[in-house]
Amino acid sequence: MRSFILLFLVTIATSLSAGPWPRAKGDGYLKLYEFWLRFDEHYTSTGELDPNATLGLYNTAIYGEYGLTDRFTAVVNLPFYSRNVINEQVSGTRGDVLTPGEAISGLGDADIALRYGLNKPGAKFPVALTLTLGLPLGEDRGGELNNLQTGDGEFNQMLELSAGRSLGNNAYATASFGVNNRTNGFSDELRFGLEAGYALADRRVWLIGRLTGSESFQNGETAATFSSTSVFSNNAEYLSLGGEVNVYVTDKIGLSAGAATALSGRIIAAAPAYSAGIFVDLGK
Repeated sequence: MRSFILLFLVTIATSLSAGPWPRAKGDGYLKLYEFWLRFDEHYTSTGELDPNATLGLYNTAIYGEYGLTDRFTAVVNLPFYSRNVINEQVSGTRGDVLTPGEAISGLGDADIALRYGLNKPGAKFPVALTLTLGLPLGEDRGGELNNLQTGDGEFNQMLELSAGRSLGNNAYATASFGVNNRTNGFSDELRFGLEAGYALADRRVWLIGRLTGSESFQNGETAATFSSTSVFSNNAEYLSLGGEVNVYVTDKIGLSAGAATALSGRIIAAAPAYSAGIFVDLGK
């Protein structure tokens, strides 16, 4: 089994597409966040549930946006400390350690993106095109059995089209559709998502819901699945539901927390993942 966790990083921690609204020139957004996932069962390649040794992935990351112009926005997501853990396996009868636990730490795979607003700022129905590059900065074959990873070892490029609509001053809705080209023997992917947000308390509290999915083109090489246990995978598929709350403590500084899980999937973790962070919104 090779479980896939990148889905969470784009559905809850922070989405690199960030909707169809570019940042105004000179405006910025910076977020320091923690992400964690711990699971002991997974969805198999046929969509069934199957147990596995308890695995964990824990990331400390920075996410940022900056308005280069009123229509171009630069985006970065960098897990600067990533820890991948596999727990020891103990005999249920004698209590003997069958397989010792292991852990690795280091950089995680990073993403950089450029978002371009296809229509003028302030449009009632904004549409944007985003190019995201996945940089393989993490370790893809760590541990005694080469089955611990903080990255997948491949350079990918995703082109995504997003559109949205403000629903008054306190709500919005967006939809996105993209194709992710993967290298190093991994299959390409079709990505899609829906997002809606609603503001409370004079727009100081934002509640956000996301439904995202990924379908594999199944056009990669089987050699890419070189290990039997991991938190990254080839040919992963999922439909994920996530939620997030953002609270502005001051006009520019706020706290965020969220969770996401797979409603269905293939070759992915069968457990919820969580995030918590602090952000500075310089566009406020």
